[in-house]
Order: sequence, then C-alpha cells, then structure tokens
Amino acid sequence: MTSAPLWQLSATDAARSIAAGEVSAEAVTESHVARLQSVNPALNAIVVDLSEGALQAARAADRARGRGETLGSLHGVPVTVKINIDLEGQANSNGVVAFKDNIAPGDSPVVANLKAAGAIILGLTNTPEFSLRWHTDNPLHGQTFNPWDRSITPGGSSGGAGASVAAGIGCIAHGNDIGGSLRWPASCNGIATIKPTQGRIPAFNPSAPAERPLMAQFMSSQGPLARTVADVRLGLEVMSRRDARDPWWVPAPLTGPAPEGPIKVALARSPADLDIDPEISSLIDRAAGYLSDAGYAVSEVETPDLSAAWTLWRDLISTEIATLQAPQMREVGSADFNRALAGILDQATILDGEAYMRAIALRSRLIRDWLAFLETYPIILAPAAVQPTPPPGADLADAATARRIFSNDLRWISALNVLGLPASVAPIGFAGGHPVGAQIIASRFREDLALDAAEAIEKRVGVLTHRLRDFDASRWERFEGAA
Repeated sequence: MTSAPLWQLSATDAARSIAAGEVSAEAVTESHVARLQSVNPALNAIVVDLSEGALQAARAADRARGRGETLGSLHGVPVTVKINIDLEGQANSNGVVAFKDNIAPGDSPVVANLKAAGAIILGLTNTPEFSLRWHTDNPLHGQTFNPWDRSITPGGSSGGAGASVAAGIGCIAHGNDIGGSLRWPASCNGIATIKPTQGRIPAFNPSAPAERPLMAQFMSSQGPLARTVADVRLGLEVMSRRDARDPWWVPAPLTGPAPEGPIKVALARSPADLDIDPEISSLIDRAAGYLSDAGYAVSEVETPDLSAAWTLWRDLISTEIATLQAPQMREVGSADFNRALAGILDQATILDGEAYMRAIALRSRLIRDWLAFLETYPIILAPAAVQPTPPPGADLADAATARRIFSNDLRWISALNVLGLPASVAPIGFAGGHPVGAQIIASRFREDLALDAAEAIEKRVGVLTHRLRDFDASRWERFEGAA
C-alpha cells in the first residue's frame, strides 16, 4: 500500500486490498466520503448523499470478512448509482420535480447485483429530466459540472456518473445508454466505459408504472463507467449477473473464443457529410497506431451504412416518445426540457403504424450487415464525438446548434444503439485542452474484444484522470470570478 489517499485506489486494487486485510472497507469508504464532501459541492454530481448508510455498510462488510464469509468481487468497494434506476427506499426521480417522491419499493437488477457483490453505494448521481438531454441539468437537483473545466458539459444523461467517478467519488459509477448516455459522458470526462450488448445486463425498475416501448427496451443498456478499463471490466462482470425480471437478459459468456490473429481492426471512414474536427481525427489515427503497435492489423475501411442506422435510431426513438410519452413529459417537464424535446422531435420523422413496422424490419437488415462486417473485422475503431466538447446547455442554444450536436457530433455514438452492438470508450488524449475518447465497437456479446482493445490504448495513453487528483472545490473560484 502507498501513502496516497485510499479514494485513489482502483476498484480492482481496492477489492484485492480489502479481501487481503491490507485495508478495511470502512477506511476506503471514509476516504471516498471525504472526497465526496471535498469536491462534490463544486461538481453537483452526487445529488443524493448516502454516506451515512455507506459507512454502516462498510463496517458490516468488515465484520463479514472477519467472520470468514465468502466475499463478493466488489466487497467493500464504494460505487455510485444513477438516479434513474431503483434503489429501495430512495426516490427514482429521473431528474423530474414531479417524481421527487417516486420511492422505489425494491432494487433494480443492477443495484441488486452490486449489493450481492459487496459494493458500498455512496450516493445517487445526477441526470437531466427524463434522462433525455446531452447535458446534465434539471430543476430538481440543478446542473452538474465537468471536473476538467466548468466551461464544458459533463455530458448526458449519465453526466453525474461521469463527473463523479472522474473526480474520484466512487471506484465505479453506474450509468445507462439509449443514445450515447454512457459513451458521451465517458468522452467528456476522460474516463472509460462500455455500452454492453442489449441483453447483457438485466434491467427493470419496480417503481415503473408501465413497461417501456419495445424499441426503447431494445436500444437501452445499463453499464459501468470507471477511471480504468480493468474497473469497467469488473463492473460489467458484476452487473451482468442474471435477474429473472428481465425477459431479454441473455446468459452469454463474458469471454469468447480468440479470433485468428492478428485481430483485424477497421479504422472507420466516416460518412462524407460528417464534419470532423481535425484534432479529433488526428487523435483517432494515433489510437489506430497504438493498436497496430499492440499487434492488431489495422486498415482504414468503409463500414456498413452508419447514417442509415442513425436515422433509424432517431425515427424509432422519436416515434415512441411522441406516441406514448411526450404528453406526460410536456406536462411535467421544465421549459428547458420542452425546448430540448422539441429540438429532438422536430428533426425526426414521426412514423405511422405501417412505417414503424417497416422500420423495425429494416433494423434487422442493418444489424445483419454490421454483424457480417464484424466477422471480417472483429473490431471497429471510430470516434465517439467528432467535435470538441461543447459548453453546458449548448443543446438549447439555437436550432442549428442543437441539430449539429444531435445529427453530426454524436452520430457515431447514437447509431450504435439501434444496432444493439457493444462499444467501449477509451480516452485517447486532449483536443483543445479537453478529454477525448475513441469508440471501440465489437460484435454481439464480444465486450471482451472491445475492452481488450481499449486496454491496449490505455497502456499507451495512460489514465487521464490521474491529472485530476489535485482537483478541489477552490479550483472553481477562478472560473466563477471570470464569468
């Protein structure tokens, strides 16, 4: 053990040290609570502080170890949970004032799996209203700030999760992703994540009054965010355990057969109409070089039709929202939320019944095309966002900016949700002084391959968030004074 604060331990190191008796779960949790109290006032990433219960749980974890009980793989390790899934006894508000008393009658599968593995839940992280904006802000809990720079967004909708774990509050953060809500905050905050294959991690909220629309179920994934790829892998393993309440959960192995080497990587050519920042393009090329140095066979190639997949995602999700959810959303959402919702729906084609059924049929064809491509190239290296991280609230600035973020900047991210493919994000450096992530795409249930490639990149780039270890609340005084 070093003399560094215990909150700086990775999840894997914390779990190993606690299991070996080198440090107590209580001491690790106390360090994370102190870190939360030090930096969260500047970030507003944790919006429900569960420190008191976390310390009690940590003491219980130490007693369990003392009795020689079997320990889970996250025994005594502090984590956070996004406020849009159920934690028994806490409100699943999803950032909506009208839902502030929506008390969960039980745990969601992810929370149940985290608890079963021995994790200590520090708090609930912030999200925009209905988890439906690219920036994390809401009238119930306020705005979350990016620990790298107050002038850029932490992303959304898992912006609270991304900002908290980047700043050292918790070893692993839970988030979810229906259009980029894991991968976008990971890129914004300089951390790693994986959007798993649909069906990998079970999902269900006991507090939900009705089931989600079908395509929303098929396009949404739960997942971990962390400072290191190894911790993302550990979080994925824990979160993926079976829960009978999710009928779409698949009992697929976490590791598949090794492809014949060297593994072929497709350095993706982006659509001709995509406006890519030259600095980000250069970083992606550099990441391709890291993979080549690690023994991968990298070729720049044309992928299947990204824009068709993105358009299909946009129209399917917008049609379901407009048909089944928009009336309630408009009624209880804030003025900012309603502007953001209009900005999304106005760009989409709202489908009638026949067109909706044809769109679902088209989805199968597009998935087939991508799966066939991944048989030849088991890994696709692509951008996450193709433009520098925008300022907070840029999605509300004007119609042109909202359209650009939605259809250009995040096209590579959102298109993958309709395909249901796993995609990791690994930090690859800085553009304009701000973190940038690359996206590593693999075939269905081959999260292991995506994470292997992300780890190869991490070995060359390093862990960006080590630069945030000296972050404290006083840092923001300079930004506030200059505002």
